[in-house]
Amino acid sequence: MEEPTPLQAFRRICNLRMLAGVYYFCLLHALSRTLAWYRDGDDAFEGLFHLVRMNRQSLLTGLSLMLAVALAEAVLARRRWPLPGALAVQATAVGLGAALGTWLRFKVARLENPGMVIDAGWTASTVALWMLLGGTAYALLRVGLAQRQGREQLTELFREREALKTQQTEAQLMALNAQIEPHFLFNTLANVKRLYETQPERGRHMLVALIAYLRAALPGMRRHESTLADELALVRHYLAILQMRMGERLSFDIDAPAELLSAHLPTLVLPTLVENAIKHGLSPLPEGGRIEIRAGRADDGSLRIEVADNGQGFGAASGGAGVGLANTRARLAARFGDSASLELEAAQPRGVVARVNLPAEALA
Repeated sequence: MEEPTPLQAFRRICNLRMLAGVYYFCLLHALSRTLAWYRDGDDAFEGLFHLVRMNRQSLLTGLSLMLAVALAEAVLARRRWPLPGALAVQATAVGLGAALGTWLRFKVARLENPGMVIDAGWTASTVALWMLLGGTAYALLRVGLAQRQGREQLTELFREREALKTQQTEAQLMALNAQIEPHFLFNTLANVKRLYETQPERGRHMLVALIAYLRAALPGMRRHESTLADELALVRHYLAILQMRMGERLSFDIDAPAELLSAHLPTLVLPTLVENAIKHGLSPLPEGGRIEIRAGRADDGSLRIEVADNGQGFGAASGGAGVGLANTRARLAARFGDSASLELEAAQPRGVVARVNLPAEALA
Protein backbone atom coordinates (compact mmCIF):
# COMPACT_ATOMS: atom_id res chain seq x y z
CA MET A 1 0.00 0.00 0.00
CA GLU A 2 1.42 3.43 -0.99
CA GLU A 3 2.06 6.10 1.62
CA PRO A 4 -0.12 9.24 1.27
CA THR A 5 1.36 12.41 -0.17
CA PRO A 6 1.53 15.53 2.04
CA LEU A 7 -1.55 16.96 0.30
CA GLN A 8 -3.45 13.70 0.77
CA ALA A 9 -2.42 13.58 4.44
CA PHE A 10 -3.59 17.18 4.89
CA ARG A 11 -6.94 16.50 3.22
CA ARG A 12 -7.37 13.40 5.32
CA ILE A 13 -7.70 15.75 8.32
CA CYS A 14 -9.12 18.92 6.74
CA ASN A 15 -12.32 17.74 5.11
CA LEU A 16 -16.04 18.24 5.60
CA ARG A 17 -16.48 15.07 7.64
CA MET A 18 -13.78 16.07 10.13
CA LEU A 19 -15.10 19.65 10.18
CA ALA A 20 -18.54 18.34 11.13
CA GLY A 21 -16.99 16.22 13.87
CA VAL A 22 -15.12 19.22 15.30
CA TYR A 23 -18.25 21.36 15.17
CA TYR A 24 -20.41 18.87 17.04
CA PHE A 25 -17.68 18.24 19.62
CA CYS A 26 -17.35 21.97 20.27
CA LEU A 27 -21.13 22.32 20.47
CA LEU A 28 -21.26 19.52 23.04
CA HIS A 29 -18.44 21.15 25.01
CA ALA A 30 -20.21 24.53 24.95
CA LEU A 31 -23.49 22.94 25.97
CA SER A 32 -21.87 21.21 28.94
CA ARG A 33 -20.27 24.48 30.08
CA THR A 34 -23.53 26.37 29.68
CA LEU A 35 -25.52 23.80 31.65
CA ALA A 36 -22.89 23.85 34.38
CA TRP A 37 -23.29 27.61 34.78
CA TYR A 38 -27.06 27.74 34.30
CA ARG A 39 -29.17 28.22 37.46
CA ASP A 40 -32.92 28.11 38.08
CA GLY A 41 -34.39 31.52 37.42
CA ASP A 42 -31.75 32.55 34.89
CA ASP A 43 -33.02 34.15 31.70
CA ALA A 44 -33.41 31.46 29.00
CA PHE A 45 -32.52 33.92 26.24
CA GLU A 46 -29.34 34.86 28.05
CA GLY A 47 -28.55 31.14 28.40
CA LEU A 48 -29.03 30.58 24.67
CA PHE A 49 -26.85 33.58 23.86
CA HIS A 50 -24.18 32.23 26.19
CA LEU A 51 -24.35 28.83 24.45
CA VAL A 52 -23.84 30.43 21.03
CA ARG A 53 -20.93 32.48 22.30
CA MET A 54 -19.30 29.50 24.01
CA ASN A 55 -19.75 27.41 20.89
CA ARG A 56 -18.08 30.11 18.82
CA GLN A 57 -15.14 30.33 21.21
CA SER A 58 -14.76 26.54 21.40
CA LEU A 59 -14.99 26.24 17.63
CA LEU A 60 -12.13 28.72 17.20
CA THR A 61 -9.87 26.48 19.32
CA GLY A 62 -11.17 23.28 17.70
CA LEU A 63 -10.53 24.57 14.18
CA SER A 64 -7.07 25.79 15.16
CA LEU A 65 -6.25 22.33 16.48
CA MET A 66 -7.61 20.66 13.35
CA LEU A 67 -5.50 22.90 11.10
CA ALA A 68 -2.37 22.31 13.20
CA VAL A 69 -2.89 18.54 13.20
CA ALA A 70 -3.46 18.55 9.42
CA LEU A 71 -0.20 20.44 8.91
CA ALA A 72 1.59 17.98 11.21
CA GLU A 73 0.25 15.05 9.18
CA ALA A 74 1.45 16.72 5.98
CA VAL A 75 4.93 17.20 7.47
CA LEU A 76 5.05 13.58 8.67
CA ALA A 77 4.02 12.35 5.23
CA ARG A 78 7.02 13.94 3.51
CA ARG A 79 9.42 11.24 4.75
CA ARG A 80 9.62 8.34 7.16
CA TRP A 81 10.13 9.77 10.65
CA PRO A 82 11.51 7.88 13.67
CA LEU A 83 8.98 7.47 16.46
CA PRO A 84 10.49 10.11 18.83
CA GLY A 85 10.60 12.69 16.03
CA ALA A 86 7.03 11.93 14.94
CA LEU A 87 5.77 12.24 18.52
CA ALA A 88 7.59 15.56 18.89
CA VAL A 89 5.96 16.92 15.72
CA GLN A 90 2.54 15.76 16.86
CA ALA A 91 2.92 17.19 20.37
CA THR A 92 4.17 20.50 18.97
CA ALA A 93 1.19 20.67 16.61
CA VAL A 94 -1.26 20.10 19.46
CA GLY A 95 0.43 22.73 21.64
CA LEU A 96 0.56 25.33 18.87
CA GLY A 97 -3.04 24.62 17.87
CA ALA A 98 -4.25 25.02 21.45
CA ALA A 99 -2.20 28.23 21.91
CA LEU A 100 -3.42 29.70 18.60
CA GLY A 101 -7.03 28.86 19.44
CA THR A 102 -6.72 30.45 22.85
CA TRP A 103 -5.23 33.63 21.36
CA LEU A 104 -8.04 33.80 18.76
CA ARG A 105 -10.62 33.36 21.50
CA PHE A 106 -9.17 36.30 23.39
CA LYS A 107 -9.07 38.49 20.27
CA VAL A 108 -12.69 37.73 19.38
CA ALA A 109 -13.87 38.26 22.97
CA ARG A 110 -12.02 41.58 23.05
CA LEU A 111 -14.08 42.78 20.10
CA GLU A 112 -17.09 42.73 22.42
CA ASN A 113 -15.14 44.16 25.35
CA PRO A 114 -12.24 46.35 24.19
CA GLY A 115 -11.04 46.93 27.71
CA MET A 116 -10.49 43.20 28.39
CA VAL A 117 -7.01 42.26 29.57
CA ILE A 118 -5.67 38.76 29.06
CA ASP A 119 -5.34 36.76 32.25
CA ALA A 120 -2.34 34.46 32.64
CA GLY A 121 -4.28 31.90 34.70
CA TRP A 122 -7.10 31.73 32.17
CA THR A 123 -4.63 31.43 29.32
CA ALA A 124 -2.67 28.61 30.95
CA SER A 125 -5.80 26.65 31.95
CA THR A 126 -7.42 27.05 28.52
CA VAL A 127 -4.27 26.01 26.65
CA ALA A 128 -3.79 23.02 28.98
CA LEU A 129 -7.45 21.95 28.66
CA TRP A 130 -7.42 22.08 24.86
CA MET A 131 -4.04 20.42 24.68
CA LEU A 132 -5.54 17.56 26.67
CA LEU A 133 -8.67 17.44 24.52
CA GLY A 134 -6.74 17.88 21.27
CA GLY A 135 -4.10 15.33 22.23
CA THR A 136 -6.74 12.75 23.13
CA ALA A 137 -8.63 13.38 19.90
CA TYR A 138 -5.37 13.19 17.88
CA ALA A 139 -4.43 9.90 19.54
CA LEU A 140 -7.86 8.43 18.78
CA LEU A 141 -7.57 9.70 15.22
CA ARG A 142 -4.18 8.02 14.77
CA VAL A 143 -5.57 4.75 16.14
CA GLY A 144 -8.50 4.95 13.73
CA LEU A 145 -6.19 5.70 10.79
CA ALA A 146 -3.92 2.80 11.74
CA GLN A 147 -6.91 0.45 11.93
CA ARG A 148 -8.20 1.61 8.55
CA GLN A 149 -4.74 1.23 7.04
CA GLY A 150 -4.54 -2.26 8.51
CA ARG A 151 -7.90 -3.17 6.99
CA GLU A 152 -6.82 -1.81 3.61
CA GLN A 153 -3.59 -3.80 3.79
CA LEU A 154 -5.51 -6.95 4.66
CA THR A 155 -7.87 -6.30 1.74
CA GLU A 156 -4.93 -5.79 -0.59
CA LEU A 157 -3.26 -8.97 0.68
CA PHE A 158 -6.52 -10.85 0.16
CA ARG A 159 -6.73 -9.57 -3.43
CA GLU A 160 -3.12 -10.59 -4.05
CA ARG A 161 -3.80 -14.00 -2.54
CA GLU A 162 -6.84 -14.50 -4.76
CA ALA A 163 -4.83 -13.41 -7.80
CA LEU A 164 -2.08 -15.89 -6.89
CA LYS A 165 -4.65 -18.64 -6.40
CA THR A 166 -6.09 -17.86 -9.84
CA GLN A 167 -2.63 -17.96 -11.39
CA GLN A 168 -1.87 -21.21 -9.57
CA THR A 169 -5.12 -22.73 -10.79
CA GLU A 170 -4.38 -21.68 -14.36
CA ALA A 171 -0.88 -23.15 -14.10
CA GLN A 172 -2.30 -26.40 -12.74
CA LEU A 173 -4.83 -26.56 -15.56
CA MET A 174 -2.12 -25.97 -18.14
CA ALA A 175 0.05 -28.66 -16.57
CA LEU A 176 -2.83 -31.12 -16.53
CA ASN A 177 -3.69 -30.28 -20.13
CA ALA A 178 -0.05 -30.87 -21.04
CA GLN A 179 -0.34 -34.36 -19.56
CA ILE A 180 -3.59 -35.16 -21.34
CA GLU A 181 -2.83 -33.78 -24.81
CA PRO A 182 0.08 -36.14 -25.70
CA HIS A 183 -1.88 -39.08 -24.31
CA PHE A 184 -4.87 -38.17 -26.47
CA LEU A 185 -3.01 -37.32 -29.67
CA PHE A 186 -0.37 -40.06 -29.63
CA ASN A 187 -2.99 -42.78 -29.30
CA THR A 188 -4.85 -41.32 -32.29
CA LEU A 189 -1.66 -41.19 -34.34
CA ALA A 190 -0.91 -44.79 -33.35
CA ASN A 191 -4.31 -45.79 -34.76
CA VAL A 192 -3.44 -44.03 -38.04
CA LYS A 193 -0.10 -45.87 -38.16
CA ARG A 194 -1.71 -49.26 -37.61
CA LEU A 195 -4.35 -48.54 -40.25
CA TYR A 196 -1.68 -47.47 -42.72
CA GLU A 197 0.06 -50.81 -42.19
CA THR A 198 -3.08 -52.85 -42.90
CA GLN A 199 -5.16 -50.72 -45.27
CA PRO A 200 -3.11 -47.89 -46.81
CA GLU A 201 -6.02 -46.35 -48.71
CA ARG A 202 -8.18 -46.10 -45.61
CA GLY A 203 -5.11 -44.92 -43.76
CA ARG A 204 -4.77 -41.99 -46.17
CA HIS A 205 -8.44 -41.11 -45.74
CA MET A 206 -8.06 -41.35 -42.00
CA LEU A 207 -4.96 -39.13 -42.07
CA VAL A 208 -6.88 -36.48 -44.00
CA ALA A 209 -9.67 -36.72 -41.43
CA LEU A 210 -7.15 -36.51 -38.60
CA ILE A 211 -5.55 -33.39 -40.08
CA ALA A 212 -8.99 -31.76 -40.33
CA TYR A 213 -9.67 -32.79 -36.73
CA LEU A 214 -6.37 -31.36 -35.47
CA ARG A 215 -6.96 -28.07 -37.27
CA ALA A 216 -10.21 -27.73 -35.39
CA ALA A 217 -8.98 -29.15 -32.08
CA LEU A 218 -5.49 -27.75 -31.51
CA PRO A 219 -6.48 -24.05 -31.11
CA GLY A 220 -8.78 -25.00 -28.24
CA MET A 221 -6.42 -27.42 -26.53
CA ARG A 222 -4.37 -24.59 -25.03
CA ARG A 223 -7.45 -23.07 -23.42
CA HIS A 224 -8.37 -24.32 -19.98
CA GLU A 225 -12.10 -23.87 -20.55
CA SER A 226 -14.38 -24.98 -23.34
CA THR A 227 -18.10 -25.30 -24.04
CA LEU A 228 -20.22 -28.39 -24.29
CA ALA A 229 -20.73 -27.67 -27.99
CA ASP A 230 -16.96 -27.59 -28.63
CA GLU A 231 -16.40 -30.73 -26.57
CA LEU A 232 -19.11 -32.61 -28.46
CA ALA A 233 -17.65 -31.47 -31.78
CA LEU A 234 -14.24 -32.84 -30.78
CA VAL A 235 -15.80 -36.11 -29.66
CA ARG A 236 -17.77 -36.42 -32.89
CA HIS A 237 -14.58 -35.93 -34.96
CA TYR A 238 -12.66 -38.38 -32.80
CA LEU A 239 -15.29 -41.10 -33.00
CA ALA A 240 -15.69 -40.59 -36.74
CA ILE A 241 -11.95 -41.18 -37.16
CA LEU A 242 -12.07 -44.31 -35.00
CA GLN A 243 -15.05 -45.57 -36.97
CA MET A 244 -12.88 -45.53 -40.08
CA ARG A 245 -10.57 -48.00 -38.34
CA MET A 246 -13.04 -50.13 -36.42
CA GLY A 247 -15.81 -50.17 -39.01
CA GLU A 248 -18.97 -51.87 -37.76
CA ARG A 249 -17.28 -52.63 -34.44
CA LEU A 250 -17.98 -49.06 -33.32
CA SER A 251 -21.24 -47.15 -33.26
CA PHE A 252 -22.11 -44.04 -31.30
CA ASP A 253 -24.92 -41.63 -30.56
CA ILE A 254 -24.86 -38.09 -29.14
CA ASP A 255 -27.92 -36.56 -27.49
CA ALA A 256 -27.62 -33.02 -26.07
CA PRO A 257 -30.39 -30.39 -25.93
CA ALA A 258 -29.54 -27.13 -27.71
CA GLU A 259 -30.04 -25.04 -24.56
CA LEU A 260 -27.17 -26.89 -22.83
CA LEU A 261 -24.57 -26.47 -25.57
CA SER A 262 -23.30 -23.19 -24.11
CA ALA A 263 -22.38 -24.81 -20.77
CA HIS A 264 -18.76 -24.25 -19.69
CA LEU A 265 -16.42 -27.03 -18.63
CA PRO A 266 -12.66 -27.71 -18.70
CA THR A 267 -11.26 -28.65 -22.08
CA LEU A 268 -10.83 -32.29 -23.11
CA VAL A 269 -13.12 -33.68 -20.42
CA LEU A 270 -15.41 -35.51 -22.84
CA PRO A 271 -12.66 -36.65 -25.26
CA THR A 272 -10.79 -38.15 -22.29
CA LEU A 273 -13.86 -40.08 -21.14
CA VAL A 274 -14.63 -41.29 -24.66
CA GLU A 275 -11.04 -42.37 -25.20
CA ASN A 276 -11.12 -44.21 -21.88
CA ALA A 277 -14.32 -46.02 -22.93
CA ILE A 278 -12.77 -47.02 -26.26
CA LYS A 279 -9.47 -48.15 -24.78
CA HIS A 280 -10.75 -50.09 -21.76
CA GLY A 281 -14.25 -50.99 -22.83
CA LEU A 282 -14.70 -51.57 -26.57
CA SER A 283 -11.26 -52.20 -28.06
CA PRO A 284 -10.61 -55.43 -26.10
CA LEU A 285 -13.87 -56.98 -27.42
CA PRO A 286 -13.78 -58.63 -30.87
CA GLU A 287 -17.29 -57.42 -31.60
CA GLY A 288 -16.60 -53.88 -30.35
CA GLY A 289 -19.62 -52.03 -29.06
CA ARG A 290 -21.52 -48.78 -28.77
CA ILE A 291 -20.92 -45.45 -27.03
CA GLU A 292 -23.75 -43.14 -26.04
CA ILE A 293 -23.16 -39.56 -24.93
CA ARG A 294 -26.06 -37.83 -23.17
CA ALA A 295 -26.43 -34.40 -21.60
CA GLY A 296 -29.32 -33.16 -19.50
CA ARG A 297 -30.40 -31.29 -16.41
CA ALA A 298 -30.78 -32.94 -13.03
CA ASP A 299 -33.72 -32.18 -10.71
CA ASP A 300 -31.66 -29.60 -8.79
CA GLY A 301 -30.80 -27.66 -11.97
CA SER A 302 -27.25 -28.99 -12.26
CA LEU A 303 -25.82 -30.27 -15.54
CA ARG A 304 -25.26 -33.99 -16.01
CA ILE A 305 -23.19 -35.43 -18.86
CA GLU A 306 -22.87 -39.19 -19.33
CA VAL A 307 -20.55 -41.26 -21.48
CA ALA A 308 -21.90 -44.82 -21.50
CA ASP A 309 -20.46 -47.86 -23.27
CA ASN A 310 -21.48 -51.51 -23.47
CA GLY A 311 -17.90 -52.76 -23.34
CA GLN A 312 -16.35 -55.28 -20.98
CA GLY A 313 -16.89 -53.10 -17.92
CA PHE A 314 -14.61 -52.83 -14.91
CA GLY A 315 -13.05 -56.26 -15.36
CA ALA A 316 -9.92 -55.14 -17.18
CA ALA A 317 -10.37 -51.39 -16.72
CA SER A 318 -8.65 -49.21 -14.23
CA GLY A 319 -11.82 -48.74 -12.24
CA GLY A 320 -11.47 -44.98 -12.35
CA ALA A 321 -7.86 -44.80 -11.13
CA GLY A 322 -6.18 -44.03 -14.49
CA VAL A 323 -4.09 -40.94 -15.18
CA GLY A 324 -6.63 -39.47 -17.60
CA LEU A 325 -9.53 -39.85 -15.17
CA ALA A 326 -7.46 -38.55 -12.25
CA ASN A 327 -6.50 -35.47 -14.25
CA THR A 328 -10.12 -34.96 -15.28
CA ARG A 329 -11.23 -35.02 -11.64
CA ALA A 330 -8.47 -32.57 -10.70
CA ARG A 331 -9.42 -30.18 -13.49
CA LEU A 332 -13.10 -30.30 -12.54
CA ALA A 333 -12.18 -29.58 -8.92
CA ALA A 334 -9.90 -26.70 -9.93
CA ARG A 335 -12.69 -25.12 -11.98
CA PHE A 336 -15.79 -25.80 -9.84
CA GLY A 337 -14.51 -27.02 -6.45
CA ASP A 338 -16.58 -29.60 -4.62
CA SER A 339 -19.70 -28.75 -6.64
CA ALA A 340 -18.46 -30.81 -9.64
CA SER A 341 -17.68 -34.52 -9.72
CA LEU A 342 -16.87 -37.46 -11.97
CA GLU A 343 -18.54 -40.76 -11.14
CA LEU A 344 -18.12 -44.22 -12.66
CA GLU A 345 -20.68 -46.97 -12.31
CA ALA A 346 -21.37 -50.31 -13.95
CA ALA A 347 -23.89 -50.31 -16.79
CA GLN A 348 -26.44 -53.07 -17.42
CA PRO A 349 -26.06 -55.67 -18.76
CA ARG A 350 -22.42 -54.71 -19.11
CA GLY A 351 -20.23 -51.72 -19.67
CA VAL A 352 -19.44 -48.52 -17.76
CA VAL A 353 -21.20 -45.19 -17.36
CA ALA A 354 -18.94 -42.18 -16.71
CA ARG A 355 -21.04 -39.35 -15.31
CA VAL A 356 -19.86 -35.73 -15.01
CA ASN A 357 -21.92 -33.56 -12.65
CA LEU A 358 -21.53 -29.80 -13.08
CA PRO A 359 -23.16 -27.04 -10.98
CA ALA A 360 -25.80 -24.77 -12.44
CA GLU A 361 -23.20 -21.98 -12.67
CA ALA A 362 -21.65 -23.88 -15.61
CA LEU A 363 -24.60 -22.64 -17.67
CA ALA A 364 -24.17 -19.01 -16.64
